[in-house]
Amino acid sequence: MVPGERFERKFYIIPRNTGFAYTMMRQICRPDREFPRDTVNSLYFDTTDLDQYERSASGEFRKNKVRIRWYGESLPVSGEVPVFIELKSRQGFASSKQRRRLLVPAAQLEMSRLVQGIVSKTTLQETLAGFGHFPDKTLQPVILISYLRYRFNEVLTGMRVSFDRNIRARMVAPGLGRSTPSGEIALPGGVIEVKGPTLTLPVTLQRMKIMDVDWSRFSKYGSCLDVYFTASGSVARTSPSGRIIEF
Repeated sequence: MVPGERFERKFYIIPRNTGFAYTMMRQICRPDREFPRDTVNSLYFDTTDLDQYERSASGEFRKNKVRIRWYGESLPVSGEVPVFIELKSRQGFASSKQRRRLLVPAAQLEMSRLVQGIVSKTTLQETLAGFGHFPDKTLQPVILISYLRYRFNEVLTGMRVSFDRNIRARMVAPGLGRSTPSGEIALPGGVIEVKGPTLTLPVTLQRMKIMDVDWSRFSKYGSCLDVYFTASGSVARTSPSGRIIEF
């Protein structure tokens, strides 16, 4: 593997099993000592023709996601907040993530100002160039996705495991998709992510079979945009399509 790469497996949890999934993770994994529970906020960037969204939807072998991430349910009234410019790259089943930490005024993270991108275009471009990523087209902020994340370590191998639920999103880019009356959409269910040096699951995690879960290509970014691009009253692709592999 390339240094920094890891294998990532995602398991979509249907809505009625989210409580059971959390209980099971508590039984077979240890809560992370430093950050066992947190709210994750990610502002995703894409081109005006949504090149990265299309690549994700088509299941291309190589793809990248650019986002700015910060943590916490609420913002401070004043002061600065740490944010991370991230580039997540995937080749097949292997992925890697590069990130740069910056401090920005809390006001920059208010919903009404996210269309400005949180940081300057120059800062974003220079950071991505430092990661070795040079987009062919200009990137713009598209959608804010937030969710509650529980972090664990598998007891036998120490493999990192996370369980995400309460996934919600708001469109940032003007003129894309439709909007719900509240402007915010929510995805049902949850996602368990297993990250480590191999695709083989530890024996303890194979117990997830009893929840009738499958390894999937579930993408929060792609699934949230699907909802906005689906006509009101029809069924959006909020659940992963098809089974990929057995345990």
